[in-house]
Amino acid sequence: MAKDRDEDYAGPLRRILIAVLALVLAVTFLAWRIDSVRVERLRATFIDRFVPTFDWAMVPVTKALSMVEGFQSYARIYEQNQELRRELQQMKAWKEAAVQLEQQNAKLLAQNQVRLDPKLTSVSGVVLADSGSPFRQSVLLNVGARDGIVDGWATMDGLGLVGRISGVGKSTCRVVLLTDTASRVPVTIQPSGQRAMLTGDNSMLPPLDFLENPDLVRPGDRVVSSGDGGVFPAGLLVGQVVQGQDRRLRVMLAADYERLDFLRVLRSHPAEKITDIGPLVAPSETPLPAESDDAPEAAGGSDG
Repeated sequence: MAKDRDEDYAGPLRRILIAVLALVLAVTFLAWRIDSVRVERLRATFIDRFVPTFDWAMVPVTKALSMVEGFQSYARIYEQNQELRRELQQMKAWKEAAVQLEQQNAKLLAQNQVRLDPKLTSVSGVVLADSGSPFRQSVLLNVGARDGIVDGWATMDGLGLVGRISGVGKSTCRVVLLTDTASRVPVTIQPSGQRAMLTGDNSMLPPLDFLENPDLVRPGDRVVSSGDGGVFPAGLLVGQVVQGQDRRLRVMLAADYERLDFLRVLRSHPAEKITDIGPLVAPSETPLPAESDDAPEAAGGSDG
């Protein structure tokens, strides 16, 4: 019974406290909103008296708000950083594509502007694959016998001489590069006019052999094909002279061997073949000199 009586008192008392609290808050709100000099003075006095003493109570709230703002700022910075990383990656991809297109454009322009013998025509082919090995450097082209390709024809990348055709199929052909150990190309060094042999050694700087006068050759001189032997047409750009670490004169090739995407095969016409011996190579039919006929008589007279 006592327990039920306590519960009967607790309910009305709780309701009275809530009503009093609501009344106090309402009066405070109304008093705070009253536009009067005396009320304003009362508000100022209240603030000066009680608000400064509650700084310690506001510290956790202030710190919590600062942490929330800092976390939001960090989240925004992280998102911006990720976005910048994605944009940078895309820019790198676009840059690489632009560089490749620029190089291909330069090669195509060089092919269109190259000045060769007007009798020479060309066939352009795409490099399919590297068919070489550490001891043989060559590439495959997607042109062959059906395109009229013949063994021995010169190939260029638009900037310089690359190699020669060695092996022709119906729709493909193999190009032996100037860097291959089997490559021997006669060249002329300008402006001195010295003749030499460009010998492949499986390096990007093939050496110059059989120089007539090495003292007349300087690094930076221009190297072109000489046309000797009828292997290549004369005047094709090969590269420029450099001095290797072994103190030998070598050639920095003009062709871009790191990006052989397509090559230009030059149709060269063979020289006229001699089918008969002709008067220049006929055996001599002139009689022997008179001195040889008189020599025995002179010898016999001396014995007599």
